[in-house]
Amino acid sequence: MEYYVIDAFSDKVFGGNPAGVLVLDEWLDTSIMQSIAAENNLSETAFLVKRDGHYDLRWFTPTIEIDLCGHATLASAYVLFNEYEKEETVLKFQTMSGLMIVTREEDLIYLDFPARKVKECPTYQTLIDSLGIEPETVYKAADFLVIVDSEETLANIKPDFIRMKDLKEEAKLYNESFGIIVSAKGNEYDFVSRFFAPDMGIDEDPVTGRAHCSLIPYWSEVLDKKKMVAKQLSKRTGVIYCEDNGERVKMGGKAIRYLKGSIEI
Repeated sequence: MEYYVIDAFSDKVFGGNPAGVLVLDEWLDTSIMQSIAAENNLSETAFLVKRDGHYDLRWFTPTIEIDLCGHATLASAYVLFNEYEKEETVLKFQTMSGLMIVTREEDLIYLDFPARKVKECPTYQTLIDSLGIEPETVYKAADFLVIVDSEETLANIKPDFIRMKDLKEEAKLYNESFGIIVSAKGNEYDFVSRFFAPDMGIDEDPVTGRAHCSLIPYWSEVLDKKKMVAKQLSKRTGVIYCEDNGERVKMGGKAIRYLKGSIEI
C-alpha cells in the first residue's frame, strides 16, 4: 500500500502536524488499521476508500478511532489533489461526523467542518492541578475549552499528563473520549491555542482542526469577527485561516509532503 506522511497546516517540512495517509482499494479490517496507526505512532493516520464520487474517510490515533480530525483531513486532501485527483478543486469526504467538503484555492486547502459550540461547565480541580494555572473560564463541547488570561500564560503551561487523565473520573466521562483545548487572545494572531489529549493517546497535538471547530465560534463571538487567523503554540506550531459560518466553520491551511513510501503486511 502506498503511504504518505504530510505536514499539515505548514508550508515547511517539520512544521505543522504530521499525518499518515493511506488510499485503499477496499477497507482493511479495523484491527489492522488500528495496528498500522499504532505502528506509525503519529497523532492520526487517515484511511480512504473511493466510492460513488466521494471518499470514505476514517481517522485513527495510535490507540483509538476518532470521529473528527482536521489536520489528517487536510493531509488526505493534499495527497488526493497532488497524486490521485490532480484536476479537481473540490473533494467530498464521508466520515463519522457526516459529509466534509474540502476545496483547493491556490496554495491553501480549506476544510468545511461542523461547528462544535461550547457551553460553560465546572472548573474541575483536575484541570487546575494538571495545567498548573487557574483558568478564567471553562467550557465543554466534544472537548473541554479552557480560557486563560494571556498568550504568555498559555505558552508557559507545562501539563501533568498523568494527572490530566483523572479528569475522566472527576467529570464522569467514562464512555467519552475527549481533549483539552487551552486558548487565549493572541498578540499577533486573533487567538492562540494548545491541545492536550492524553485520553486519546496524544499528550500534545501540534495543530488541531478538531479543536478549531469549537475555537472558531467561540472567538468569533468574543472578537465580533467572522474571519480570523489563529496559531497553535505547539513546538512545531501551525497557522489556521478561520471563518465562522454559523453551524459550520471553515479552516484553511497549507501542507507539504514529507514522505512517500509503502507499507507491506
